[in-house]
Amino acid sequence: MTAVEQRFREFKMPDVGEGLTEAEILKWFVAPGDTVTDGQVVCEVETAKAAVELPIPFDGVVHELRFDEGTTVDVGTPIISVDTDPGAGEAAPQAAPAAQAPAAEEPAPEPEPAGKEGRQANLVGYGAAPASTKRRPRKPLPGRQRAEAAAPAPAAPAAPARPEPAPAPALNGSARTARPLAKPPVRKLAKDLGIALETVTPSGPDGIITREDVHAAAEAVQAVREAPVAAPAAATGGRERRVPVKGVRKATAQAMVNSAFTAPHVTEFVTVDVTRTMKLVADLKQDPEMAGLRVNPLLLVAKALLVAIRRNPDINATWDEDNQEIVYKDYVNLGIAAATPRGLIVPNIKDAHAKTLPELASALGELVATAREGKTSPAAMSGGTVTITNVGVFGVDTGTPLLNPGESAILAFGAVKLQPWVHKGKVKPRQVTTLALSFDHRLVDGELGSKVLADVAAVLERPKRLITWT
Repeated sequence: MTAVEQRFREFKMPDVGEGLTEAEILKWFVAPGDTVTDGQVVCEVETAKAAVELPIPFDGVVHELRFDEGTTVDVGTPIISVDTDPGAGEAAPQAAPAAQAPAAEEPAPEPEPAGKEGRQANLVGYGAAPASTKRRPRKPLPGRQRAEAAAPAPAAPAAPARPEPAPAPALNGSARTARPLAKPPVRKLAKDLGIALETVTPSGPDGIITREDVHAAAEAVQAVREAPVAAPAAATGGRERRVPVKGVRKATAQAMVNSAFTAPHVTEFVTVDVTRTMKLVADLKQDPEMAGLRVNPLLLVAKALLVAIRRNPDINATWDEDNQEIVYKDYVNLGIAAATPRGLIVPNIKDAHAKTLPELASALGELVATAREGKTSPAAMSGGTVTITNVGVFGVDTGTPLLNPGESAILAFGAVKLQPWVHKGKVKPRQVTTLALSFDHRLVDGELGSKVLADVAAVLERPKRLITWT
């Protein structure tokens, strides 16, 4: 590794979850020229399911942000370049050979006192100033002739035209090999605006980039950023909207297609009188042991499912296609489907089978609150074994839920409604709901699936079975 490669280090997009292949850059917290330290958060990215803040693992000064906000980047791709030794003098990450070094020096507009010549530069793009005020000649660069460095040529003829049109300005744009010419204040302006000087078309004498050139480049970049948002509405007369499929929506779509066309789904339904369960929910809300905890019907549905799994443990398994094995699990990581501003996610409660009712209520409340705030970590969404989806909160009776990939069963809990029901030989108004259980028919046959669903219904019909069955 060369000295330049050691000095300019790249931070690559990490896999912040299990097997993620890409992430979208939501927000940068730093800009070129900013000083960063080991462990400092430099950006926020959205993975398949969650927003995650990324800390950088070394110290230095930000040299370049490789991608704009809103860009989806593959895992392993460099996203930021950092100068880890900014006091060593300027050297671009792709430095020219030593023999060509004179061509990369910056011409000062006026000679400076000898006391300043030997200082180390502290702006991006500079090298250490020579010890003498004498300047060496520069070689002509492709596309234009530069004046001799010793003194500016008076009344110099206009620079010859470029053989090709200059590329459009972009934050991470063209790769001109020569270092662009610009005065220190202009370089600072470009740094503040996030513009790479290599992408700016110069208009000053002898190819020097001016402040106006930098401002024009910044305006062009802003126009490019805003164009994709405005274009679809203009093209369709405002009657249609096109939204890129990415982030949570993209991950959900891929997972559901994968699930639907990989695991053979079977769904069974049962309608049950949950009047006693609703009374128990009301009582628990007044119980001092449950004070401050999230107590609702979903809590008792979760507990009922855990009891059913304990009585029928083979439902808690995974089909391993690669090894052609069924993996039975002696623990339950209970997934709870949650609707968030970013889309549907399924975080899970680790080792839910071992939790008491107050512990389960606490974990459920924390899970829902974290999901709504968009702070669910990838770890919280991995390793699930069985899932509950509460479609009843939307007033829906039930549905045919698709399996969360890697799981064998998912229970849909429908709306609880007051309905006429035969109770003790008479038709009475009772609180009634419909449950639906989808399962992977490769490893769960109809008998096992039916037993699990029937046990859940039995607990919700007579919640005292939470005591007698455990």
